[in-house]
Amino acid sequence: MNMRYALLCLGLPCLTTFAVSAQTQKGSTDKFRQLEETLPTPNEYRAASGAPGHRYWQQKVDYVISVELDDLKQKIIGSEKITYKNNSPDTLTYLWLQLDQNIWSPDSMTTSTMTAPRDMTKVPFRTLEMLTFLPKFEGGYRIKSVRNSGGDSIRYTIQNTMMRVDLPKELPPGGSTVFSIDWEYNINPSKKIGGRTGAEFFEKDGNWIYCIAQWFPRLAAYTDVNGWQHKQFLGSGEFTLEFGDYQVKITVPDDHVVTSTGVLQNPTEVLTSTQISRLKQAETAKAPVLIVTPDEAKTAEGGKPMGTKTWIYHAENVRDFAFASSRKFIWDAQGHIVDGKKVMAMSLYPNEGNPLWEKYSTAAVIHTLNVYSRYSFTYPYPTAISVNGVVTGGMEYPMICFNGPRPLEDGTYSARTKYGLITVIIHEVGHNYFPMIVNSDERQWTWLDEGINTFLQYLSEQEWEPKYPSKDAEPKDIVGYMKSPAHDSIMTSSDSVQNLFANAYQKTATGLNMLRETILGREQFDFAFREYSRRWKFKRPEPADFFRTMEDATGVDLDWFWRGWFFSTDHTDISLEDVRLYRIDTKNPDVEKPLSKQRKVDEVPETLSAQRNRDLPKLTDSNASLKDFYNSYDEYAVTGKEKEEYKTFLEGLTDDEKQLLSLGQNFYVLDLKNVGGLVMPVVLEVEFSDGAKQELRIPAEIWRRNNARVEKMIITDKEIRQIVLDPHLETADTNLANNAFPRRPVKRQFELFKDKKPTNPMQPDKPKAAPPSGQPE
Repeated sequence: MNMRYALLCLGLPCLTTFAVSAQTQKGSTDKFRQLEETLPTPNEYRAASGAPGHRYWQQKVDYVISVELDDLKQKIIGSEKITYKNNSPDTLTYLWLQLDQNIWSPDSMTTSTMTAPRDMTKVPFRTLEMLTFLPKFEGGYRIKSVRNSGGDSIRYTIQNTMMRVDLPKELPPGGSTVFSIDWEYNINPSKKIGGRTGAEFFEKDGNWIYCIAQWFPRLAAYTDVNGWQHKQFLGSGEFTLEFGDYQVKITVPDDHVVTSTGVLQNPTEVLTSTQISRLKQAETAKAPVLIVTPDEAKTAEGGKPMGTKTWIYHAENVRDFAFASSRKFIWDAQGHIVDGKKVMAMSLYPNEGNPLWEKYSTAAVIHTLNVYSRYSFTYPYPTAISVNGVVTGGMEYPMICFNGPRPLEDGTYSARTKYGLITVIIHEVGHNYFPMIVNSDERQWTWLDEGINTFLQYLSEQEWEPKYPSKDAEPKDIVGYMKSPAHDSIMTSSDSVQNLFANAYQKTATGLNMLRETILGREQFDFAFREYSRRWKFKRPEPADFFRTMEDATGVDLDWFWRGWFFSTDHTDISLEDVRLYRIDTKNPDVEKPLSKQRKVDEVPETLSAQRNRDLPKLTDSNASLKDFYNSYDEYAVTGKEKEEYKTFLEGLTDDEKQLLSLGQNFYVLDLKNVGGLVMPVVLEVEFSDGAKQELRIPAEIWRRNNARVEKMIITDKEIRQIVLDPHLETADTNLANNAFPRRPVKRQFELFKDKKPTNPMQPDKPKAAPPSGQPE
């Protein structure tokens, strides 16, 4: 079989396609240009494959902390001993620490750069309360001392939300240093000024829920990519931290329940024997067990503390530490096995959280561990905790997260609140994987943890129940943002993005969903994603490591996708401009002449005058002598000469060429135009005249020679009735009106209303008379 015939026979049983006329457009952008000129050069620390290099390193920081929660003044008083291990090849003369609480200082960069609401004619009470309260709130750290291991003072300098500690002597590669800090700060009231941490006051019973995070001076990250990552904390860009071990003593009123990152070390000193027994029962329970019941929490709300208790928690190999404390907490727990590893899934919430929290929280924690572990790696920590309080949305820390949704006061709740709670718990528990274990730089790249996590959240939601109302990863739901003026590239710095949620969360998650469903396929994507997760577990990946790993593990060049979806603000709008039907000219006059005759009838309709003139009396009908040869001549009649010419033509063809000549198929040429600028796979649904449908999936590489316009040929033995682009809404196409050929009518509605004065639609309104000169209208 020769090559020409082979090309025509490839593909689907009744439908074959290939691109034609793909000439490179003069001056067009090469959207398939490799990213190597943009991405950092691979080195011994980060390999070209996207894996950690053979000399990869990261620092280690251990903390021993004692902290007291002042429930009367809403204050934190703490002291910490820090052991810093320098695993880098560099000699360090100073260390940088994050002072996140300084964001609440009246003179902080965040406070001073706050902008006015866009619409000052309509301002929410909450916004105005924050604007007026924040400048008066005495927030921020008060650093009491910084001392070395011998107790001598160490020089330090505070720069907004960062503090530089000058080391008494150089810290060489492989060396360690120990120093201590004493500090305190006022806890931000969350209902007044918000925040990822804070205290929530309940007016009815006069109690507080404390969700405490970003609460101790923490070492900034020192990396092979940035050196010190001491970009100021402005609110949007989150945290870049080092792994280490924590021993934390938390002193609170003795009627409080405390939960935190890590494992409780002194249960007999802080729990009752009944609570200890219930916890033991929960380890093997098939459903959550109440460690503190609603009635017990209600009783505690009305009591007063007799003194204090100190809860001791220990956590290994975590990048941060957070805790929650309140006398209002109900506490439930259930042991769960994840890939052979036991995890205590727990929830703490006030009575105001029920019935939602007791029904859904711990179940959502367990579900998240199951799904995320399947797509990435087995959850490595001993606990996973969901706490209700402080934040209206959610916030994540190792082993613990704070989640806001509650039912109304009467216990009823909307579907939005129910699914909002399940979604936020999945999302925040999921953050244990990204970035608490896959430790990306949140300060610079929000998308690298939030977007990936939102994608996995979507997969988890879809395994919760049929038709779960997911919103954050379906291509059809990102269309509005892709067209908006507030559309930034995903690679924009976290603090500069106009719409952080749509950009870093939704657009990233949608892109990953498109990669999985449309570009790579589920099996390929899942393999590569697990490889990325495994490679960078307990390490610090950068965007290039993710891009390179996904290509390395799939064997697919995705630079066009990273460039378009992550680095640009192009959007998908592919238009099916035109469809033309061709057929092979067989050269056989017995076939072609009747077809030409019929084509003239089909393509040139009889005019109105011709129809009316058809029955008029004709002179030649009454006088036959006026007729000659041309009155009976058929221009479509086959002549002997034409038959001989056809016979000679056939004799000059090979058998394969004769077979091609007699294919008898329809050749449809589709004119595709890239209006939005973003190259994407072309997904077509072809409907034939007999009602049958067939789907055609063409890789994005069809645009590689011409990013703006390309022609696609479809060869079929059937007649096509209609062709639809992106029939399953896979590519976030922003204009569906140009996706069908023939064009479909755009469906709209109009509203009828009663006019005060009936008007005649056939007669325009009379213009109003001009007012007398000098008088207002």
